[in-house]
Amino acid sequence: MLLSALSGPEDLQGRSIAELNDLAEQIRALVIDSVTELGGHLGSNLGAVELSIAVHRVFRSPHDAILWDTGHQAYIHKILTGRANGFRQLRQAGGMSGYPSRDESEHDWIENSHASTVLSYAHGLATAFRANDERRRVVAIIGDGAMTGGMAFEGLNNLGHAGSDVVIVLNDNGRSYAPTVSRLSESLVKIRNNPVYMRRQAKIEEIAERIPWVGEQIHRGLKMSKAALREMWEPSAFFEDLGVRYIGPFDGHDIESMEEALANASEFDGPVVVHVLTQKGRGYGPAEADDIKNMHDTGSVKDGSYTAAFSETMVKLGDRHPELVAITAAMPDSTGLLPFRDRFPDRCIDVGIAEQHAVTAAAGMAMGGLRPVVAVYSTFLTRAIDQVNLDAGLHGLPVIFCLDRAGITGPDGASHHGILDLVLLTKVPGMTVFAPSNYQELQQMLEDAMTVTDGPVAIRWSRGPAAHVPDLEVGRGFAARRVQQGDGTVALVGFGQMLPAAVGAAEQLAQRGVHCTVYDPRLVSPLDPTMIDDIAGHQIVVTVEDGLRIGGAGAGVRDALGERGASCRISVLGVPTEYVPHDTAEAIHARFGLDADGIARSVEALLAE
Repeated sequence: MLLSALSGPEDLQGRSIAELNDLAEQIRALVIDSVTELGGHLGSNLGAVELSIAVHRVFRSPHDAILWDTGHQAYIHKILTGRANGFRQLRQAGGMSGYPSRDESEHDWIENSHASTVLSYAHGLATAFRANDERRRVVAIIGDGAMTGGMAFEGLNNLGHAGSDVVIVLNDNGRSYAPTVSRLSESLVKIRNNPVYMRRQAKIEEIAERIPWVGEQIHRGLKMSKAALREMWEPSAFFEDLGVRYIGPFDGHDIESMEEALANASEFDGPVVVHVLTQKGRGYGPAEADDIKNMHDTGSVKDGSYTAAFSETMVKLGDRHPELVAITAAMPDSTGLLPFRDRFPDRCIDVGIAEQHAVTAAAGMAMGGLRPVVAVYSTFLTRAIDQVNLDAGLHGLPVIFCLDRAGITGPDGASHHGILDLVLLTKVPGMTVFAPSNYQELQQMLEDAMTVTDGPVAIRWSRGPAAHVPDLEVGRGFAARRVQQGDGTVALVGFGQMLPAAVGAAEQLAQRGVHCTVYDPRLVSPLDPTMIDDIAGHQIVVTVEDGLRIGGAGAGVRDALGERGASCRISVLGVPTEYVPHDTAEAIHARFGLDADGIARSVEALLAE
């Protein structure tokens, strides 16, 4: 079995096309078995099997730099570079990362999971190779969805301007996380779906081959004729206008034709786009048949999750507020906006993978009297913090930012933990920041956010289940909620999803005779002054958050207590300033002392001092 004998890309050489096609099916079986069991990105990888094989047959990794945009399409690359045996531990603690990882392999140049960045990496590497007079190729694989991001356009422009020797493989499956949104994608679809263009191009080339005396003028005429045909179906002549040669499209599941195209592209000077057409989810029925299911992470919106609470409430608010609009950056499913889009199709706007644009467009909508809700993962909003600060914040605009996957997210690793948002958003003047601790709190906070009209609002919640609680345990407005009253010795403040851990620690400490006051602050900014006054009277105050400890929510509590001249001892518990590898959220919380046991130990250490 070729797969079991595969120790690296050099083992692909000398293989017949029949052997390679058989290998492709073996790889698909491994990916389907592993990802359906362990979670991860299924559709994007199943569509890139033959493409990955062809790339590794033509180019010599790691001597040639093979770079993957939105690295969740790099599973096949990992297998081909000798990591098939570790694939059963994909995204498990101590096991293989779900993204390229420099710690794993010399074949992984960039640890990249955010879209649209690879062309900038490619420009930089090609510049360095040229400066060092190294004869090495740079290959950048980017999807049509990632090509909608503004940074990708910036990279293309600079590649063309510099004449960088980069082969750009445009993996065109017509989808990003959701159907691809861009005029460029419309042009690609026109090429893909127009046999007239394809037949005319082939006919012209056939006629030219039969004329032995094709001179410069005829060659130029042929080139102009092809360009004219291209103009019919791709009006902007997008790539050529940027100084980037374009060839294709090619069948992304035909290894032989892709090898020929890639080999030809590598002979050109300057940047070349090789346009390949692939089928996302190929070889797995559920992924092929369903436009959404299994196309991104195999985990989707689950009943009882914070995302489900958001989804349900958005539809209710949409019925009552005709000015409410929702904005997504190519992730309507994962962020829970599909029910809203189904109910209000004209009020759900997908801008593609363009978070910066999403935020500033939302600011413009708010200026015009709409109430925009930007639904985005926490880790992706940090790509647009300048726009949050200066376009929404500076103008005092009532944009509502709904941040899914905030805090420690678990198996997706360092690039997906949402641990920066509390640090960044609390520094935006006039920003109101909510952190719900249960299902109903999130729904209430959305209602409360609609009453804020003089500045932006952010609501951040964690991945996974949300507790359902009685109405008496749901706060209202902008006040904190005291969960229990202690004896004045210790006050615990648990932000958002950390509240249950704080309550659990209080229960442990009560068994040892320490009766804690526990607060659900509900708001990170501004903090409820009544809560601050209350906890200021305690001997010890411990705050708990699932974001960076330095400069985050707890730091705000400490500053507020300091401004009151409080004499209490304060301990801020949170995530250290480091890149956190993948593991379960529970295990990571425990490692940082953010579970009930860890919080209780911290309190006991303070009491002992």
